[in-house]
Amino acid sequence: MKAIAVAPGAGVPEVVERSVPEPAPGEALVRICRVGVDGTDYEVIEGSHGGLPDGDNELILGHEAVGVVEDANGTALEAGQYVVPTVRRPPTGVETNAYFERGEPDMAPDGEYVERGIVGAHGFMAEYVTSPADDLVPIADDLAQWGFLVEPISITEKALEHARATRSAFDWHPESALVLGTGSLGLLTAAMFTETLGYDRVYCLGRKDRSHPTVDIVERLGATYIDSRETPVPEIPDAYEPMDVVYEATGYAKHAFESIEALAPNGVAALLGVPGDWAFEVDGGRLHRELVLHNKSLVGSVNSNRGHFEAAIDTLADLPEWVLEGIVSGIYDLESVDRAFPEATARVPAGGRGSAGTVDDDTTIKTAVEFEGI
Repeated sequence: MKAIAVAPGAGVPEVVERSVPEPAPGEALVRICRVGVDGTDYEVIEGSHGGLPDGDNELILGHEAVGVVEDANGTALEAGQYVVPTVRRPPTGVETNAYFERGEPDMAPDGEYVERGIVGAHGFMAEYVTSPADDLVPIADDLAQWGFLVEPISITEKALEHARATRSAFDWHPESALVLGTGSLGLLTAAMFTETLGYDRVYCLGRKDRSHPTVDIVERLGATYIDSRETPVPEIPDAYEPMDVVYEATGYAKHAFESIEALAPNGVAALLGVPGDWAFEVDGGRLHRELVLHNKSLVGSVNSNRGHFEAAIDTLADLPEWVLEGIVSGIYDLESVDRAFPEATARVPAGGRGSAGTVDDDTTIKTAVEFEGI
């Protein structure tokens, strides 16, 4: 079978030949249809994030996938059923641990998991993969073409669940939200705020010129686009309004601290970007006072579990198709795989993991690789 793999740091993924895997007891064989490409993939390609499976010198990419069950192998799944695989698995050589037994692999610390296509385990960017049936989430046939978007939506489902949990001790009714980042994750989240969560006022901050298609999507959603080159985050409360929720999807380290200033009293900021090391000065005393005196909260979030995937499928069904069509810039077969990785020969744009960004003068938002038509 064909797969797309990379030696971390090589800078360019390549199509390779691999044997079709055999499902173990409790696993199903899945024929992969489509796999999304995001900022984490680029970090793996350039070698700044992730790691190889034990004993391998290449990693098969891909963690945002949808496929169809080829061989149910005695599991409760059915051949021909579309499924979306979750990402985390127990560490190599370990059958399970307490986090997986509780259904909370997303809360496991480093060393207690591997991530398919990212660190320690091959991903889904191959014609066939195997997976435990419990890690395959069924998706309706009419949604399958967009199934590779379930994983990123699930990331937001978890982040907002945890953000709400920090406000659960009092009567909280958020009306305004600020999304930092206009990559595919930021746009999907903005669509969730406007289309499924019913926020009154939604703002999206980015660094795109107003001719870029991301701005069209933001404004068609009824949200307000904020160019950070004109209005940086600390100025947003005065220029627009303080925010009940800030969703950070840039990986720009200063945004974590600037989010505190952008919040309204009782607000919460969810941080998803993962920056590199960067030392800079902040007024720690002032930010500490803001958190304490105005009941503000910061919460970090990474990965998601099966429940978040199931919620994400429901959300996907409620999003307008024009949003999905606008965000997905192109779906490419193996003969055009280089077009699915337009940044593969360049460094990931500033923003780091979670930014899902693209080169500013490009119109690409999100791409996917197609192995099998849907």
